[in-house]
Amino acid sequence: MRNTLLALFLLGGSFTYAQQQPAKKPLDHSVYDSWQNIGTKLISNDGQWVVYTVTLQEGDGSLVIYDRKTGHSRTIARGSSPVITNDSRHVIFSIKPLFKDTREARIKKKKPAEMPKDSMGIVTLATGDLQKFPGIKSFKTPAKGSGWLAYLAEKPATDSAKTKGKTITKTTDDDRADDEKGSADKNENGTLFIRQLKDGSQDSVKNVAEYVFSKPGNNLLIEITSEKKDSLSRSGVLLWHTANRKADTLSRGYGDYKQFAFDEKGEQAAYFGTRDSAKSLQQFYQLFFYKPGQDSAITAADKNSSGIPSRWTISANSLIWFSKDGQRLFFGTAPVLPVKDTNIVDFEVAKVDIWNYKDDYLQPMQLKNADKELKRSYAAVYYPGTKRILQLGDQDLENVVIPAEGNGRYALGYTDKGERIQLQWMGRTPKTAYLINLEDGSRKKIKDKLDGSYAISPNGQYILWHDLATKQYFTYHNATGTIVNITQNIPTSLSDEENDLPDVPESYGFAGWLNNDRFVYIYDRYDIWEVDPTGKIAPSMITFGKGRQEKTRFRVLKLDEEQRFYNPGDQLVLSTFQDSTKYNGFYTLQLQAKNEKLRRPQQVILGPNSYLDLLKAKDANVYTYTRASYTESPDVYTGELNKAVQISHTNPQQQDYNWGTAALYKWTTFSGKQSEGILYKPEDFDPNKKYPVIFYFYEILTDGLYNYQAPAPTPSRLNISFFVSRGYLVFAPDIVYENGHPGKSAYDYIVSAAENLAKQPWVDGKNMGIQGQSWGGYQVAFLITQTNLFKAAWAGAPVANMTSAYGGIRWESGMNRQFQYEHTQSRIGATLWDKPELYIQNSPLFNLPKVNTPIAIMANDADGAVPWYQGIEMFTGLRRLGKPVWLLNYNNEAHNLVQRQNRKDIQRREQQFFDHFLKGAPAPQWLESGVPATEKGINWGFDVK
Repeated sequence: MRNTLLALFLLGGSFTYAQQQPAKKPLDHSVYDSWQNIGTKLISNDGQWVVYTVTLQEGDGSLVIYDRKTGHSRTIARGSSPVITNDSRHVIFSIKPLFKDTREARIKKKKPAEMPKDSMGIVTLATGDLQKFPGIKSFKTPAKGSGWLAYLAEKPATDSAKTKGKTITKTTDDDRADDEKGSADKNENGTLFIRQLKDGSQDSVKNVAEYVFSKPGNNLLIEITSEKKDSLSRSGVLLWHTANRKADTLSRGYGDYKQFAFDEKGEQAAYFGTRDSAKSLQQFYQLFFYKPGQDSAITAADKNSSGIPSRWTISANSLIWFSKDGQRLFFGTAPVLPVKDTNIVDFEVAKVDIWNYKDDYLQPMQLKNADKELKRSYAAVYYPGTKRILQLGDQDLENVVIPAEGNGRYALGYTDKGERIQLQWMGRTPKTAYLINLEDGSRKKIKDKLDGSYAISPNGQYILWHDLATKQYFTYHNATGTIVNITQNIPTSLSDEENDLPDVPESYGFAGWLNNDRFVYIYDRYDIWEVDPTGKIAPSMITFGKGRQEKTRFRVLKLDEEQRFYNPGDQLVLSTFQDSTKYNGFYTLQLQAKNEKLRRPQQVILGPNSYLDLLKAKDANVYTYTRASYTESPDVYTGELNKAVQISHTNPQQQDYNWGTAALYKWTTFSGKQSEGILYKPEDFDPNKKYPVIFYFYEILTDGLYNYQAPAPTPSRLNISFFVSRGYLVFAPDIVYENGHPGKSAYDYIVSAAENLAKQPWVDGKNMGIQGQSWGGYQVAFLITQTNLFKAAWAGAPVANMTSAYGGIRWESGMNRQFQYEHTQSRIGATLWDKPELYIQNSPLFNLPKVNTPIAIMANDADGAVPWYQGIEMFTGLRRLGKPVWLLNYNNEAHNLVQRQNRKDIQRREQQFFDHFLKGAPAPQWLESGVPATEKGINWGFDVK
């Protein structure tokens, strides 16, 4: 009896303890700002150090330095933008001002010069020493060299005793007039410090506007500007040598310099310069070139140079770069632009856009791209050895692609000139390709009007293209002119097998080339094919068919930014996605290994998580990546790929909140198709209760089953984790579309899913809502004209009337919307005049009298994708019919909300909207009676009467 009583007492004690466990809190809008994410992530070349930033949605983040040898971490408040030096000895980073200080300065509307400034930090990894430097604009280290740091300070240092070394004095002369022409002080100028990291000694240069390290770190190009208060100061370019800590003057007396570049060895240098003032009606730049042995930089090219087309000039908007062997210098040219007539009186001339049916592009697109076009440049090359210039591109051949290292004989050129008008209804243009000889500038047409894409092999031996019509890859052998269909014997499709658009399917793409252009690696849906560009060797799968056998998608991850091709024996890391389980992970294989086991894909990780941003140490078999899932906040892992350990712990506060779960849910649609979606449930889900449901949809969403859904004010999408935490079920169904009937397809999948879920005893079938943004917003608008199943609906940027939207403009790009209906997402597959009935059948506007579901619409007046009058058409139609409808116009906002204050606002309104209609909560003022324009900015209407 005593034992029984004791057992009952213990059981009772346990029961009491369980009963006393506090319920987890639901998420609220106050949690957003402090929710963490992983920002920048780096790993040192030797693999010992991992550096990452932890960012907040709003507030002060931090930088973490992790030592793999000791397992110790060091956190530095507000650290950001880190760099690990090439020798793995130092971490250099910015230190942001306190968020509250920046916010206060913004409230006080301080000028940029008065705003709180960044600092810089340097950590010596071996000792842990931290040095801080206030007021730093920027810093740079050599990409491949070590031991040096250059940083630009806001103003010259005042305490010279703290600066070892010496200050470089710039040579002056009496020719002040030339300097005055174009040497207006640049806003970015300051004092540049060049620091030797080993001992902390440093030199300084005043009035620096720009600076660039060579890759090895042996030299530094520095642009200096004249200072108005100093009559002896001069503009110019210095070449600073790290070996002797001295500078040579390469140019002086010119007004402006741009686009600094070194060759691979850091010996040759090039840049643009002009004497013309920034206020000049025209600025003519020169290309300057320097090599060791010269006293200064020479003018390699200007508008009068042989090889530059007549009435063309050097384009300072182009990039400058050397071929890897240093024998070629690539740059850009452009036609001389007409000069604006300063005698025209602005208020006496018309302001008009002239649309012409023969224009290549519609006027809105021309206006949107006007600045880009004014800055367009055309490829040219300078040969330092012979001082020869070749023009490679021009207005008839605007795109020139140089092989990766620039050493080869050939380049690829392509143009869509004469074919651009069809961009209006196709969404793309056919392109004609040319083979360009880099030795003499000649060009040869190799393919006419391809509907597809081109590429050139790394060594420049082949032009590769994919033909959308035939769904095949072809090569053009540049030396012989032979064209070969290299994929005709591959039995699987190399184009999208799941394509549900009224257009030819896109290709899956290719992974890259083997050295010496021996093979190209091409993707099908699951596997990777090794293909001979000559077509002589039969294609083979380097993944041995494992991908299709297991419905697992393999894709090569590029872990070395400088790698231009693969080599036999390379270990490839493959990102992996499994269709059936939605698992993600990594496999490895060794390219062309003699051991067949090593050649075959080897599973390293495959599981119920997402894996992001894989990085590898350059000189060690050590990796770092970010792992997450719906329930697991993103965290950093590091180590060997199969033995990586967790080193960060973001969002520990999540355990205090009622989070949720995510799982696949399958059902059969009305048309008999098997489908699936993601069902999100609250963490405290009780199968004996009934829960309201919000359906959120777009197209295919289940691939993101294991994505983390941080509670955050979204651009207008559903804040899934927030609603789940507060007692809603959220279901995200996949949708596959029938061409010509996108609305019907949405109904087939979404309504069938809703009816299926409503049969579950834990679903409140009388309180179901729908939410979607953009394409999802359209589907919301359509569904409420077809069914009364849903009690509330929220549509962000919906199209209500396809007949008026068809001819509209996507103002963000200036493109006409016709292509969207004829060939892409809107999926009508015909013109408005060929199939008017389809446009009407799929337009919610024509069935508004059938609507009984209350709907909130977001339509913003600066929407660059969906014209906001689409929302107005729906609102005014429903208002005319006396239907419950609300419209939110966030002033000067985009298709997806950008400004955080607006994102926060819409989250509160979405919660109030669904809580009112699906949970019976009282209606706030903005729903009940609205907010008069006279109270705008004073009353937001959130209060409940």
